[in-house]
Amino acid sequence: MRNRNLIGTGVAIVTPFNKLGEVDTNALTKLIKHLHKGKVEYIVVMGTTGESVTLSQSEKQLVIETVIKANANKIPLVLGLGGNNTAEVVKALKASDLKPFEAILSVAPYYNKPNQQGYYEHYKSISEATKKSIILYNIPGRTGSNITWETQIKIAKDFKNIAATKEASGNIEQMMKILKHKPKDFMVLSGDDNLTLPLIACGGLGVISVVANAFPLQMSELVRKALSGDFKGAQNLHYKLLDFTDQLFADGNPGGIKQALKQLSICESMVRLPLCEPKTEVKTKIASLLKLI
Repeated sequence: MRNRNLIGTGVAIVTPFNKLGEVDTNALTKLIKHLHKGKVEYIVVMGTTGESVTLSQSEKQLVIETVIKANANKIPLVLGLGGNNTAEVVKALKASDLKPFEAILSVAPYYNKPNQQGYYEHYKSISEATKKSIILYNIPGRTGSNITWETQIKIAKDFKNIAATKEASGNIEQMMKILKHKPKDFMVLSGDDNLTLPLIACGGLGVISVVANAFPLQMSELVRKALSGDFKGAQNLHYKLLDFTDQLFADGNPGGIKQALKQLSICESMVRLPLCEPKTEVKTKIASLLKLI
């Protein structure tokens, strides 16, 4: 594999805010310790779930420093660094201290809706800007367009430091096409918690998870069992988490997972505008389902 440290369960962590809406470093430290106890393989900071687009530069630095300190080199860290301005992403990569990070998670450009050649050239520029491992992140539901399996395969073949794709298209057929045609050492990771088990059954190597913020041990065990071929054991955990995970996304992410983390006394449920907390019925379902896990 191009980077074996990316196999297994990565967690796209939330950014906790206190009741005043400020970054809550104590809660963030508590979350990192919770993930250590849950035996996850790595932590992803500054991703979509971390509400990175609503953090100031100084807040982003505070979050990164807090995570590095709390993690204390126990497990690998991945930094979310992407955008729809290729030149600015390249500039940020070159200006950032990437030494503490195992890899970069870089989301597909959003809003501009580039064609497939545009996606290829974007990731070519990112690949050439750093020697770090890069995880391509395809999430059409947020970006507005899809990086096709053919384009992802071309990127994987041409740029060796692009080590993996986080596939969140929700299209299992597309995922299977990538798995069938990819270079042997290129990794396919699930970007959807509830598709992790079928993706691993087809040859995927893990997940970058949201639900693992709340239930790291259950999700990481699911992945380990599936990777070892214990699909019956993995199925039991998959179906235990299935309905709960659905509700986490029923009225917006990370509003749902923050409700669960509040129930677990890890952090407040505050999110930043334009996000709002989930509807009362969703909150009630999350609280009810949480008790069953």
